[in-house]
Amino acid sequence: MSELFPDYRATWETGQHRELRMHAAEFFRKEATPNQERWAAQHQVDRDFWNKLGDAGLLGVDLPECYGGINGDFGFSAVIAEELALAHDASSGWLVHAPIVAHYINTYANDEQKQRWMPGIISGTKVLAIAMTEPGTGSDLKAVKTTAVRDGEDYVINGSKTFISNGTLCDLLVIVTKTDLSQGAAGVSLIVAETDEELAGFERGRVLEKVGQHGQDTRELFFSDMRVPAANLLGEQEGQGFYQLMQQLARERLIIAAQCAGMAEAAVLEAIAYTKEREAFGKPLIGFQHNRFQLAELKAEVLSIKTTVDYCIQQYIDGNNDPATASMAKLIAADRGVAVVDRCVQFFGGYGYMMEYPIARAYAAARVNKIYGGTSEIMKEIISRSL
Repeated sequence: MSELFPDYRATWETGQHRELRMHAAEFFRKEATPNQERWAAQHQVDRDFWNKLGDAGLLGVDLPECYGGINGDFGFSAVIAEELALAHDASSGWLVHAPIVAHYINTYANDEQKQRWMPGIISGTKVLAIAMTEPGTGSDLKAVKTTAVRDGEDYVINGSKTFISNGTLCDLLVIVTKTDLSQGAAGVSLIVAETDEELAGFERGRVLEKVGQHGQDTRELFFSDMRVPAANLLGEQEGQGFYQLMQQLARERLIIAAQCAGMAEAAVLEAIAYTKEREAFGKPLIGFQHNRFQLAELKAEVLSIKTTVDYCIQQYIDGNNDPATASMAKLIAADRGVAVVDRCVQFFGGYGYMMEYPIARAYAAARVNKIYGGTSEIMKEIISRSL
């Protein structure tokens, strides 16, 4: 239930979704919220946090029951994304692992691969990451330079990736590679590397110093004649990777949008609470009409973000979501969400600039929402094609 809008119910939200929301809220406030500063200092969450997520049933909410999942709809993931944000989490790599990368495995892996990987993905014993971005390649995924050359029963992979979330702790890494350099999009393939200590040629590079989300383990990765079994190719044949990526992007953008909605709501709740307790000139900050009007605008803005995102989630659940609509959800939620958080910082004065305050961490963490999962400019380009 939304604290800012107690009577608000998305059209897709059922009793099961609400039960999950309460469970997730309780879990994250106990296991994630108190650890944010410590995780930020160590640049990663505790490894056993992933096992706790698995034990709590939060890694397989929309994955098949036969592997340990719940087999729910996309709304189950959206609920968790919102509750993570409402718990002021800026460290967990759940967003990458569960609603994004796990669905590459679930959608494109064969039965043998699923039986080998899915139980660990859902239990938290195998952490997921996806290696798309390269130092010279951002949104143009068909231009990746990492190569995978078939050699007998293996692929020999060479290249480098950057900005890889879960880069420190990942056990399974989906790599966007070129299996045919003579082709553009048709030469891209997805190959899964099992990144244990015995994987020769695999190197985790430096931990990247980001503006925000300091507790998220984001690294550079390097592959030097790294041999991966050819059986780890996702899909029936080479060259399907670009199309697999495109098919999953609507899902990725919608889950980011849900997180953005949660971040905006969390920021406004923090601002309301602070202005009620902080006094200036003999009365609480909320006693000044200017502040009340600002908060009223922000509350209305959050509602507009939530209703836009929930409309698109309902379409996705109904099987009617298209790339343009998903891009609209991410564009609105990311751009307006960043603006909402920024305006909320102002109520805190100098304290809003101190990282010990959740609002400061949210301010630093929110900005990247306009970049990853496709920049706002890319979202506009996709939407413009539907005009």
